[in-house]
Amino acid sequence: MIIRAGYNIAFQCFQETPINLLLSVHPSRAQHVIGEHVIKFSPDVPSHDFTDMFGNVCTRIVAPAGRIDISNDFLIEDTGLPDEVAPGAREIPVAELPDEVMVYLLGSRYCDTDKLATLAWSMFGGIPSGWQRVQAIVDYVHNHITFGYQFARNDRTASEGHAEQIGVCRDFAHLAVTLCRCMNIPARYCTGYLGDIGVPQDPAPMDFSAWFEVYLDGRWYTFDARHNHPRIGRIVIARGRDAADVAISTSFGTANLLNFEVITHEVTDQAAVTDARLQKVA
Repeated sequence: MIIRAGYNIAFQCFQETPINLLLSVHPSRAQHVIGEHVIKFSPDVPSHDFTDMFGNVCTRIVAPAGRIDISNDFLIEDTGLPDEVAPGAREIPVAELPDEVMVYLLGSRYCDTDKLATLAWSMFGGIPSGWQRVQAIVDYVHNHITFGYQFARNDRTASEGHAEQIGVCRDFAHLAVTLCRCMNIPARYCTGYLGDIGVPQDPAPMDFSAWFEVYLDGRWYTFDARHNHPRIGRIVIARGRDAADVAISTSFGTANLLNFEVITHEVTDQAAVTDARLQKVA
């Protein structure tokens, strides 16, 4: 399967403003890109990439005063398979976890484990460990929070989302991640593209999506508390402890959002795919 993905984003700055962007496909998917994957700026500004502490590709710019447009449009190969389901995957005892996984057991800015630990153990302590326990957490979060774009709030913590029972995809992910960590199950937050592939078309404008991954049986598995069923065509951009680590843009000064458009859908035009492959070879 070939997926087209990209974005058109614009900011208005009142003066020169440093901005850190997380808009590149994650290195784990970079080899699947067909043709170019280039972040374009208008007006053109110098930029450079670096890899953050979580292995994500970050792009630094200094935006000029006025409007700046940021865009990308690329093709990427995908297996076309839904998220893997492994009901037999077992929990790894904390003492046996790899060192690099331990950070995903700790509370973080939006995943306030200290406020939900008692609830988590009372609800999920009696459920068999491993995949079954994680799925029980996902089921609970999926049914507990009501989704709505009008409920978006960029400073809502997991415990606040639990109390308010409303939110967007990041709130579903934060609550599920937090409850997993409370149960000593490593969990990390993910952001990226998720088009309406294999599911009914959502009439709402496309957006970046949030889901999470859990460490079971020595590897990471994908879970999605908002949709709560395996999906096709996820393209990860970044992973971290929570949304604070993987913000699409972080401005060090005022940068008002003027335009935000995300593109992601299956490609059926084989001529376009062939052109992209030739472009990559050239």
